[in-house]
Amino acid sequence: MEIVRTSAAEGGLTREEIRAALEESIAGRTLRRVLIIPPDFTRCYSNAGLITNLYYHMLTERGCEVDILPALGSHMPVTEEEARQMFGDVPFSRFLVHNWRTDVVKIGEVPGDYLHEITEGLWNDPVSVEINRLVMDEKYDLILSPGQVVPHEVIGMANHSKNLFVGVGGSDMINKSHMVGAVYGMERMMGKDFTPVRKLFDYALEHFLKDRPILFVLTVCTAPGGEIHEHGLFIGDTRKVLEDAIALSQEKNIDFVEHSLKKCVVYLDPAEFKTTWVGNKSIYRTRMAMATGGDLIILAPGVKKFGEDAQMDALIRKYGYSGRLQILEQFQKPENQDLRDNMGAAAHLIHGSSDGRFRITYAVRQISQEEIAGVGFQPADYDEMARRYDPAKLRDGYNVLPDGEEIYFISNPALGLWISRENF
Repeated sequence: MEIVRTSAAEGGLTREEIRAALEESIAGRTLRRVLIIPPDFTRCYSNAGLITNLYYHMLTERGCEVDILPALGSHMPVTEEEARQMFGDVPFSRFLVHNWRTDVVKIGEVPGDYLHEITEGLWNDPVSVEINRLVMDEKYDLILSPGQVVPHEVIGMANHSKNLFVGVGGSDMINKSHMVGAVYGMERMMGKDFTPVRKLFDYALEHFLKDRPILFVLTVCTAPGGEIHEHGLFIGDTRKVLEDAIALSQEKNIDFVEHSLKKCVVYLDPAEFKTTWVGNKSIYRTRMAMATGGDLIILAPGVKKFGEDAQMDALIRKYGYSGRLQILEQFQKPENQDLRDNMGAAAHLIHGSSDGRFRITYAVRQISQEEIAGVGFQPADYDEMARRYDPAKLRDGYNVLPDGEEIYFISNPALGLWISRENF
C-alpha cells in the first residue's frame, strides 16, 4: 500500500489532512496491540510527535493497546517534559526506553562480501543485524515507524529502515554502519539515495524483517521560525514511499549557496541540542558549503557535554575531533581497544572535524572553554558571541551586519543540507 499527501501551500499539510491520511492507513485493520517507533526529541521538528499523538488516540479509542518506543539509537532517553512537548497528551507511562547495548536480539547478518561490493572494497567485515526484541514480538499486530526524511551525514537521507536498524538497533549495526559511512566519505553521500549505508539497511530489511507488519510513515518538513511545515506525508510498507519522500526532501531540504561561505553562524536551540554529539550537525550539514579557510561559528547555549552517555563522552574527551587521518591512525593502534569497540564514536570524531580546512568555533555557556579547546575546537563565550551575532535578529541566509560584515546564518542545522553551487 502507499498513501501520499503533499501540499504546495506555504504552511504545508493541515492537521485535518494529516489525520485523514493516518485514518486511511489503519482503516479495515483488526488491531489489538500496536507498537509505535517515533524519533526522539532531537528530531522534534519532524512532526512525528503530532503523528504519534494522532495515532495513539485513534487506536486507543478503538480499544487497541499502544506502546511507544522512541528510536533513540545511542541518544539519551526522552524525558517526561520532552515527551510532553513533542508528543502532547500521550501518557508518559506508554513510553518505553531502548537500550542499544542490552535490549536487542540478533536476527541475521549482512555478509562481508556484500559490504565489500557496495563500499568499493573499503569495508569487508560482516555486520550483525540486531534490533530491539519488541520489533520481533508477535503480540504486535502492527508496527508504525514515523519520522522525517531529510539529508543525513551517515546514510545520505534519513529514515525508513534507518529508524529501525539504528533507532532501535544494536551496537554492531550502529557502530559499523557509522564507520562504513565515515570510511566511504560523508560528502559522497549526503542528500543522496542508494548510498552504501542505505544499501546495508535495505539488505537487512529485505532479508530479516520482511515478515514483520511494519508501516513506514514518512514526513518531509521545514520549520521556518520554528514552526513545522509538513510538505509531504508518505505512508506504506515498500521502498517506494522512501524514494518519493527523498525526491521531495531534495527539493525542500537542500539549500544551494552561490559561493562558498567565508563565515557561517549556526544556532543550536538549547531545548534540542545539549551535546556536541548532536550539535555537530552544524558541521556535517554545512561542510559542503564552507570555504577553505572559512569560519564556522556555532552558537551553543545548551551544550553541556560531548557524548550522549558517559562512555561516549569519555571517548570524545580522550581522542578529540582531531581529523580523519589522526582518528584512523588511533583506531589502528592495539592499545586503543576502546575506540575499536566503539566504532560509532570513531566515526563521529571523523565527521566532527573539518580536517583543518575551515575553523570551527563553539560558543558555549554551560561547559568550560577549556573543555571545548581540549577536544579540538576553538572556544568562545556564548554571550559575547551572541551580542555580535544575535540569533534573535538574524534571518536565515545572508545577513550584512552594521559594520558591513557579511555572514550566512542557519537557525537549525538539523533541517537541511547546505552546498556551495560552485563546488557541487
